[in-house]
Amino acid sequence: MKKLISLALFLCLPATIFAEAKELRIVTLNGTVSEIVFALGKGKLVVGNDTSSLYPPEAVSLPKVGYQRMLSAEGILSLKPNLILGLEYAGPPEVIEQLKSAGLKVIIYPGLPGVEPALNNILAIGKEIGAEKEAQKIVQDIRKKHSKIAEKVSKLKSKPKVLFVYHRGTSLAQVSGTETPADEMIRLGGGANAVDGFKGFKPITPEAVIAAQPDIILIPSRGLESLGGKDGVFALPGVKDTPAGKKSRVVAIDDLVLLGFGPRLGQGIEELFESFHPKTPEKK
Repeated sequence: MKKLISLALFLCLPATIFAEAKELRIVTLNGTVSEIVFALGKGKLVVGNDTSSLYPPEAVSLPKVGYQRMLSAEGILSLKPNLILGLEYAGPPEVIEQLKSAGLKVIIYPGLPGVEPALNNILAIGKEIGAEKEAQKIVQDIRKKHSKIAEKVSKLKSKPKVLFVYHRGTSLAQVSGTETPADEMIRLGGGANAVDGFKGFKPITPEAVIAAQPDIILIPSRGLESLGGKDGVFALPGVKDTPAGKKSRVVAIDDLVLLGFGPRLGQGIEELFESFHPKTPEKK
């Protein structure tokens, strides 16, 4: 009798519940968010994303809805999503409001750089899409790697001065001041930002580059590619006259690993530390 009652209640549940469970269609508005969803094993639910979604390869081939700060409401709506996930700089604001007005579930997470904000986003997204266990596993891995490097950083007697350069194509190169993802990653990797007199990004004069005396030039991999390799970095005004230029020290790391604060954050911290503090070959 109890089984019959349970079956009757099951059959009486609203059809929308089953529709939501079977037909979850996600649009991600940021490369980090896209990477998180795929890392949680839910990539097949993503029906579209923005142009900053560069990893994994499966995310690159999905329909695009524009750049995260210049989204198209029409493009998003055409994909018929029922869940939209992004970070706080997704926009413009009127597009986000239009999506909400259309009755779509839109969740915008904080975009603060840092280990804890990154872990909170991974856990929150995992909870939202039914992948809490997977999220916990990723978080534990990041914590483990971060803790290991943090201990090494705490024992350093000196830290290299690092100049982060952002460059795309023929656009003017900019460098990172404080309160940026690059600034935070330099610190986590055991370096010191070579410029700290301003917040955010801005163009810098050759004289200021020389005055900063960076030991290392840090650049995202796509930026290095756009400059034509290391020679292009050293051709930037002022760089060749710095310690980094004279010693040919350029560190290039995958864009999302370096700046994404996503599932590969632990990997990024490890790569930076190893690049900033290479092991000295043992003497025979």
